[in-house]
Amino acid sequence: MSAPAFISVRGRRTRVRIAGDPAGPPVLMLHGIGRSLEDWAPQYPRLAQGYRLISLDLPGFGFSARSPEPTTLQVLARGALETLDALGERRPLHVLGNSLGGAIAQRLLALDAERVASLVLVDSAGFGPEVAFALRLLALPVLGPLAIRRTTRAGALMTERLMYADPAVATKERVDHALAIARQPGPGAVLLETVRGLSTVRGAKPGWQAELAAAVVKYPRPTLIIWGEDDRVLPARHLDSARGLLPHAETHLLPGIGHMPQVECPDRFAELVLAFLAATKHRDGTLPRDSAASR
Repeated sequence: MSAPAFISVRGRRTRVRIAGDPAGPPVLMLHGIGRSLEDWAPQYPRLAQGYRLISLDLPGFGFSARSPEPTTLQVLARGALETLDALGERRPLHVLGNSLGGAIAQRLLALDAERVASLVLVDSAGFGPEVAFALRLLALPVLGPLAIRRTTRAGALMTERLMYADPAVATKERVDHALAIARQPGPGAVLLETVRGLSTVRGAKPGWQAELAAAVVKYPRPTLIIWGEDDRVLPARHLDSARGLLPHAETHLLPGIGHMPQVECPDRFAELVLAFLAATKHRDGTLPRDSAASR
């Protein structure tokens, strides 16, 4: 199994991880706000057979250098496409996006629909106004900069535990990794730019969500939506909005699971994704068959 490596993307130092079958259909995996490609690590041994897996630290997050312009969904999505270009991967992608990564996946569809074969949206941003209070506080002019000035172990542990229904999943190794990212020179500023572009202290701004909605309706693709029922970052009721917007999507609500099903229940997550990808191969047209939600 591969390890993360650094490549140059338009002169930016970009951290990527690639594994699986180089000739297999490409699967791009996008992490959430303030996170890194490690959020997909449990899926590498589970999804690699038959697929080419690609994940990256998005521009300005993890250990990747930021883009020179202010961070927006457009900038992050373009950075992902530029990374694929640098890797020589131009085939249509199955795009998996968790949290903010789900919104970026939808933005990729709007940017270059021909490069997106299907979407897997995991506790995805873009389907409702509610956002965890800790993230909304970052939108405040004074408290936001203070909050990112220095990340303590206690703060990193609290943030990591917010991701999961089971606090035991927030291991020492995951907290150590979060602290290592926090020591990088850029992620704090990029985090603030991203939060302030998408949210206020009251919640997510509606404008960008409406824009994404128009794109995914205009360019329908086979879509799988997975949500943890105990998500404390983006509540599970957002799944109802997603179902209304994307009635063709296959949806699954996972009891006892938080914001990162790919980490907290990796086997069940991989089972759902592999079944979806296998079915997508055999479908005619762009729309998947309707599927009842499962619990």
